[in-house]
Amino acid sequence: MTEKEGSLTLPERTQEIAGKTFMGFIHDRNSQGNTYFSDRKEYLWLFKTHSSMKIDVIVGLQWGDEGKGKIVDYLATQYDMVCRFQGGPNAGHTLKFDGKKFVLHTIPSGIFRADLQNLIGNGVVIDPITLEKEIAELQSTGLSFLDRLFVAHKAHLILPTHRLLDAASEASKGAAKIGSTLRGIGPTYMDKTGRNGLRVGDVFAPDFMDKYQTLKEKHLNLASMYPAIDFNLEAEETKWFASLECLRSLQHVDGEYFVNQALDAGKRLLAEGAQGSMLDIDFGTYPYVTSSNTITAGLCTGLGVAPKRVGKVIGITKAYCTRVGSGPFPSELHDEEGEALRAAGHEFGATTGRPRRCGWIDLPQLKYTIMLNGVDEIAITKVDVLNSFASLKAATHYQIDGKETDAIPFEMVEGMPMSYREFSGWMEDTASCQQREQLPAALQDYLLFLEKTLATPIKYISTGPERQALIIS
Repeated sequence: MTEKEGSLTLPERTQEIAGKTFMGFIHDRNSQGNTYFSDRKEYLWLFKTHSSMKIDVIVGLQWGDEGKGKIVDYLATQYDMVCRFQGGPNAGHTLKFDGKKFVLHTIPSGIFRADLQNLIGNGVVIDPITLEKEIAELQSTGLSFLDRLFVAHKAHLILPTHRLLDAASEASKGAAKIGSTLRGIGPTYMDKTGRNGLRVGDVFAPDFMDKYQTLKEKHLNLASMYPAIDFNLEAEETKWFASLECLRSLQHVDGEYFVNQALDAGKRLLAEGAQGSMLDIDFGTYPYVTSSNTITAGLCTGLGVAPKRVGKVIGITKAYCTRVGSGPFPSELHDEEGEALRAAGHEFGATTGRPRRCGWIDLPQLKYTIMLNGVDEIAITKVDVLNSFASLKAATHYQIDGKETDAIPFEMVEGMPMSYREFSGWMEDTASCQQREQLPAALQDYLLFLEKTLATPIKYISTGPERQALIIS
């Protein structure tokens, strides 16, 4: 069958029969004497076409803040929908275009592209107060998007008492703090796995207030075990309940059906995560991690899609490395070079404003996360930050028990000795470069070394924060 067989093109024919199942076809043909298709051959061809539609994914390969938002925003024009699959408002995606800076915390990064649908998936935890504020800030720019924003019924809600618990627990740890952003993320995921949480769909239930009060009382009992902290619960509850009106007014969907039916209809989908792979709850630098699965596998449970429907995996890394908060960071620089990286890269958290810890790129760590995510191609960001460095380094091995290894140990610790390879800097501005071949020779050598060492092609090279400062190679 050809793409234009009959009077309909492939996309039109695909859209026309979207949602009609194989069993429906058999039933109609046998019992009613008609069919949705001209013949069985056509059905099988369309069925194969639908089954082959996959959802691509963008993941961070370090400890977060790699610049995922910019890459999602750029690629969004190639897709029909962008889906956020995990995390909460403890993460922020920063985008810059038209001379303006935008920071997203919950809403997917495809929201700035007209006619593009955006889904907050069930794996995301939502603070209604933060979401309402984010919506208001976007609306203040004149952006029209509410008809393109969808929220999964099964996404869990962050309550004021989740933030209370987060702050009380962190304060009680003293010097052993894990670096929580105090947004209530961890306690919310604890309630999710403990089967106590409230979900978006619950706000429409007649017994919602009963469920809320039950969970609140549980939280207050837990909070009583910690030293008292300064937290105005009554004021926070007032804001939280007011923000529910905004949440209720949005478009709510059964996310798993919404995504799979879009794929069945031939739609092109892109999934985006939050944080980075080294903060994954299972494979990150535990316990200094986030509370969800940040790697590719997380999109399956965070959106409700089968593993076989995962398509291309794009991994994002900076040309150097950063981390926010506590936890091991073997290649961290505690000297003037680290300060220079922070200053040149404006390395302060998009959500918290905390200064990021800076260091050289860690290749064993990248090999590890490329393996975990099944990365097909790499996007490297902030190469322009290194423009003024006379030399730079890449960590090539860890030194454990006097031996070199490129394997991540069970427990990564502070101050692990590392082996480095030094490179000459390029000391040139890269802003005018439109193609990889136009980049300074020293930068091209550095990128080629990374590709060979990581055994993965570098497809995207970001030479600045603006949307158009991106080289496709």
